[in-house]
Amino acid sequence: MAVYTEVSDEDLHAFVAQYDLGGVLSAKGIAEGVENSNYLLVTESGSFILTLYEKRVDPADLPFFLNLMEHLAANGVECPQPVKGKDGVALRELCGRPAVIVTFLSGMWPRRILPEHCAGLGGALAQLHVAGASFPMWRANSLSVAGWRPLFEASRARADEVKPGLAGTLAAELDVLERDWPTGLPSGVIHADLFPDNVFFRSGRLSGLIDFYFACTDLFAYDIAISLNAWCFEQDGSFNITKARLLLANYRAVRPLAVEEMAALPLLCRGAAMRFLLTRLYDWLNTPAGAMVKRKDPLEYLHKLRFHAQVRGIGDYGLDLTD
Repeated sequence: MAVYTEVSDEDLHAFVAQYDLGGVLSAKGIAEGVENSNYLLVTESGSFILTLYEKRVDPADLPFFLNLMEHLAANGVECPQPVKGKDGVALRELCGRPAVIVTFLSGMWPRRILPEHCAGLGGALAQLHVAGASFPMWRANSLSVAGWRPLFEASRARADEVKPGLAGTLAAELDVLERDWPTGLPSGVIHADLFPDNVFFRSGRLSGLIDFYFACTDLFAYDIAISLNAWCFEQDGSFNITKARLLLANYRAVRPLAVEEMAALPLLCRGAAMRFLLTRLYDWLNTPAGAMVKRKDPLEYLHKLRFHAQVRGIGDYGLDLTD
């Protein structure tokens, strides 16, 4: 979440008037994240999130995202729901951007990740994968292995400004990932961005998932790999095998993993680290001055990529193929 597009009071009041939400009491920009403009909207009916979709989001993908949230909620996954206007339409336009209001999900994301958070996340991720199995829509993952080379080329010329030699390191790693990327593993709807700030907890229990705007159809194990990267490294860069074991064990309690998925996990984790390294690198080099958004350090994911490149097997993540 972020704020790139400022909304005037007049435009906001006219927009909300299209809903049965009562008058606007307040609207505050949310600075976390990097993709869209988001506001915490409070009306006489309660609290909501107002999102304006920025240029990186393809408007043609929006029905997939919005219908997916409705489907998941109907199948037991706690997540925000699109709010429909008086005309029954959820997706609208505000300040020249596609825009939607979604319900507010109570809870807080964990600033300090504890093992029990990882346990809850593992079960919720598996539940999402199971619930999404009956979702009829399909969306390609534009930020999977086929999309990494073009993203790298967009930053190659300036990559060494961030770290000397970075461009060569990334080019060599991409060669490996493109050559060895697995196919034929179980797939379906994945979240593809399940970082801690997209997972809410209340009283120590997971209360819901948010931000489905990278959701797509891809390998389930790749979604697990993204989560291992996002949840199981400590502030000092060390990998916490206890957190990984809990995440994986609680995932498998809901949705069993095939032997082939577990065997592919080290390479998928390398790929997940590459994906976020590249998008962070691009944003680091191209975020507009004055944008209400905090840039994220791409080198954090270079360290993670190097860790996964040294992994010998699933045992380094806390499980064995025989478990």
